Amino acid sequence: MPPHPHLSAIRRLSPCATPARGLLSRCSSAATRTFYSSSSPSTEAVWPPPTPPPTRWCSDLEARIGKCIAFGCSPEQARRAAAVIKTLTDEWRPLTAGCSGFIASPKGGLEGQKVVWGEMDSFGHVNNVQYNRYAESSRVNWILNFGGLDPMNKEMWAKLMKPGGLGLIMKSLTTEFKFPMTYPDTISVYHKLSKSISPGATLLNLECIILSHQHRRIAATTNESVVVYDYETAERAAVPRLAFPILREVWDQQNKEMNLARQKVWNLIREVAAIEMETWNRAGAIEDMGSAATES
Repeated sequence: MPPHPHLSAIRRLSPCATPARGLLSRCSSAATRTFYSSSSPSTEAVWPPPTPPPTRWCSDLEARIGKCIAFGCSPEQARRAAAVIKTLTDEWRPLTAGCSGFIASPKGGLEGQKVVWGEMDSFGHVNNVQYNRYAESSRVNWILNFGGLDPMNKEMWAKLMKPGGLGLIMKSLTTEFKFPMTYPDTISVYHKLSKSISPGATLLNLECIILSHQHRRIAATTNESVVVYDYETAERAAVPRLAFPILREVWDQQNKEMNLARQKVWNLIREVAAIEMETWNRAGAIEDMGSAATES
């Protein structure tokens, strides 16, 4: 039987099959826009995009790799398992977000926010209203971040978040809760355009995800309709013309990120299935009980 490597040893192995995370950059006459990408620059998107992976793909793969280790791995299998573990550890957030078309940028949302004890209610979980506050902070950061990507129009983006001239006001907000979060936990919150923007549009349709770091999956989602409002005329207004290049670029990047992230997750799923076929899911496989088997 192949040797049974300890999990800590697996984590120390150097995975050479894991694509490095990179940056996808786009250039225009106005500025150089840089968006985070969960995949390597050499990865090419396919069309149509792959189907979404299972909701709990990350925890499921961790458990499946653990079972493979329990049955014993050869050095080569251990190296491949280490590559999967490293990817799950380092990239679960951008991959989870990316599979739904979100760009996991540390500047474009609310990243690494600690859940505090006082945010829980008498039922022992984070109060439902708090999720909308997380989304609100992420939305403001998401809008203001465009000023950094589009420095020539930075003032315009900043003014959209102020009550004067053209601004953004909430029309509707719906929240879907996936599971109750509790203290302690850490969250990351990201926004995306849920619909493309057309000239003359007065509405931004957005979607938001709230990720639990403790559970490594989506805790809640929001769907938001934000109206462009002219405070001087007290009427709706069209999305500023100068905002279109960035918003169109973000829309294209969201779709590309979704495509690439799903490809990578499905590749991880296929790799784990292959390791299973070589370890426990084969004829004559016996679980390595380690010292317990010797003592008995």
